[in-house]
Amino acid sequence: MKLIVGLGNPGPKYANTRHNIGFQFIKKIGKLYELSFTQRCDSIVGEGKIRYQEVVLAQPLTYMNRSGRAVKCLVRKYNLDLNDILIVYDDLNLDIGKIRLRTSGSSGGHNGMKSIINQLSSNQFPRLKIGIGRPEPGFDVSNYVLGRFSPEEKEVIDKSIEEAVQAAETFIESGPEVAMNKFN
Repeated sequence: MKLIVGLGNPGPKYANTRHNIGFQFIKKIGKLYELSFTQRCDSIVGEGKIRYQEVVLAQPLTYMNRSGRAVKCLVRKYNLDLNDILIVYDDLNLDIGKIRLRTSGSSGGHNGMKSIINQLSSNQFPRLKIGIGRPEPGFDVSNYVLGRFSPEEKEVIDKSIEEAVQAAETFIESGPEVAMNKFN
């Protein structure tokens, strides 16, 4: 079984913001595989099969800075090894629309990832970053990540989410190394 967690903040105020790209990813892959969702472990959770594998998709409802609490609960509930989870989230340090899969690493300053690393007491788990780019110099980073994409950016992001879905499918089917070789 695999657990794929898309990070974001709950509520309409945050919908379609840069920081909610993980939620957008979960909605896309959940719809593609026609999963129905319920609430569990402070998360919206969908269970089903993707590429003939049992998969749990999750959107934590704990707000970004407390994502680790929900992820820890899900890892325990489904008795998962950390190699069987994939965290999908926005990355300021990647150009808009670029994706990058890693099997471990630091939080890179991302508060959701800091929370997950803290709660799991490890940074040894796969993650899929979707680039949102950096704001112009002098522009407040929090306003930027909580802002919405321009129409031009949205077009690029929609394509990158599709590519991220393909990367997640490869991760599920063949593992992180194959996915990294194909998509990084």
